[in-house]
Amino acid sequence: MNRRDFMEGVGVAGLAGMGQEPAMESSKKDRVFVFEQYFLKNGTQPGRIHEFFSGPLLSSLKKIHGGPQVFMESLVAARQPQVAVLMGFDSLARMQTVLSRLEADKEWKQGMEKWESGEESPYEECSRSLLKATPYCPPLANPADAPIGRKIFEVRVYHSPSQRQLEALHARFAGPEIKIFHRVGVHPILYSSAVFGTSLPNLTYVIPFDSLAAREKAWDAFGQDPEWIRVRKESIDRSGQISLNSQIALYRATPYSPIR
Repeated sequence: MNRRDFMEGVGVAGLAGMGQEPAMESSKKDRVFVFEQYFLKNGTQPGRIHEFFSGPLLSSLKKIHGGPQVFMESLVAARQPQVAVLMGFDSLARMQTVLSRLEADKEWKQGMEKWESGEESPYEECSRSLLKATPYCPPLANPADAPIGRKIFEVRVYHSPSQRQLEALHARFAGPEIKIFHRVGVHPILYSSAVFGTSLPNLTYVIPFDSLAAREKAWDAFGQDPEWIRVRKESIDRSGQISLNSQIALYRATPYSPIR
């Protein structure tokens, strides 16, 4: 994670707001997540990124950040090969502190220099989003806690045509939809709204599964659930098509991911 690139990615307006973040006690509603996608090409890039992440980056993070960390490589995605990282923080202020300390860490600096050296670039392109946890988002385990124990992570991004319709989408999730999810075997670990990123406004959520077969079984059951069919129709009748399009990607946790 390159702090300089992250700061450039969030934009001048975002930096101003982050810089004015007051000191406060963190709460469930303050939580933010950074979701990074590194788009690679076959060759040296996949091996080099895993070497850097599993070595210098994680070693440095262990010294300065005990929050949630998930490292993944793509199974099914719009662009492959791809490595993705999801990191959680108690607040924007805490995120800034971690990034500042990471940038100053000698081991991270040396690892970054090695990763970026060579004739081939370390990656082709990086996409980065800042996500704010919803009030109904469950707590995400810290690396020191027991791992989730599932190897497949599905990331879904639902784009709404307006902020009003995004709020209607959140209301549906927080109300009947999550209950149906749990009944059929879908147990998301993160629900969020993107603050910075693409396809705004959107709801971004992450679901772990034991296997691809378990995922298929759960979603088949969800699609055929009579209550879901009724709830979806009522939602569209009331608020229109509150989800304009969706992006779905499947990842496998890396062997070195603290949460896997």
